[in-house]
Amino acid sequence: MKNILAFAGSNSSDSINKQLATYAADLVADVKVTVLDLNDFDLPIYSKDLEAKSGIPENAKKFHQHIEKADGLVVSLAENNAAYSAVFKNLFDWMSRYEQKTFLGKPMLLMATSPGGRGGASVLAMAAERFPRHDANVVAEFSLPLFNDKFSDGKIVDEDFNEKLKKAVQLFQNSL
Repeated sequence: MKNILAFAGSNSSDSINKQLATYAADLVADVKVTVLDLNDFDLPIYSKDLEAKSGIPENAKKFHQHIEKADGLVVSLAENNAAYSAVFKNLFDWMSRYEQKTFLGKPMLLMATSPGGRGGASVLAMAAERFPRHDANVVAEFSLPLFNDKFSDGKIVDEDFNEKLKKAVQLFQNSL
């Protein structure tokens, strides 16, 4: 059985991106899903001086080990000021120092959502451009705008967007 790793680029206790990542991962058939919470991987702010003094923190290594074990990645990024959240950027910085090819060529369903009408479009575009340089195999992308109107009770309630997600999930599943 294939293993899917799902996580949100957020440390919010009620992360809408974690809700979307979990929902999308659960749509993938015949896989084991592991959902990670960035709050369980506390890290100091990256600096080259800290890295030289203390090395790579264990939590960065542990998170990356989850990527190593996975057959595919379902990632939904929070957007803060049109960019990655600070917690995700920090984790990404540490992991890229541990392993330059951070995503190890694993198939990735890359997503974003927000309460606004752009659905995290800026961070999604940023990640779609950047992640392949770290060996991400982005096989499908999905953006959900107006999260509070389109997602309820653990699922997308807007049929058009739900169908778009299912098509993205199918592309992802076919790549596993």
